[in-house]
Amino acid sequence: MQESTHTPLIGYLLWLFGFTGAHRFYYGRPISGTIYFFTLGLFLIGWLVDLLLIPGMDKEADQRFSSGLIDYNTAWILLTFLGLFGVHRMYMGKWLTGILYLATGGLFGVGYIYDYWTLNDQLSELNA
Repeated sequence: MQESTHTPLIGYLLWLFGFTGAHRFYYGRPISGTIYFFTLGLFLIGWLVDLLLIPGMDKEADQRFSSGLIDYNTAWILLTFLGLFGVHRMYMGKWLTGILYLATGGLFGVGYIYDYWTLNDQLSELNA
């Protein structure tokens, strides 16, 4: 049995900010996350529907991504709330880029957005 990488609790917490697509990025769906970001969660209707879809997205993410020493939930919370300061990168052991993010505001926000798109894959690679 595969160990859980994501949790519905964090999914629902990020769903509160779902009109930004945060929960969709968390579950490894960057394209729909970006669409939600630019359309306010598909005009809030998709955001409300996702309230029912989160358990399925959670199961899919658990099967898709590799568990290991670095916790996905901690990394996502750090990225969401402290990402511009690079704290999530320092947590992952990427000290150089973490300090660079700290000095440049997440490389002027571009690196922060990049990490929203790729954090699950970065964590899977580090945990492999």
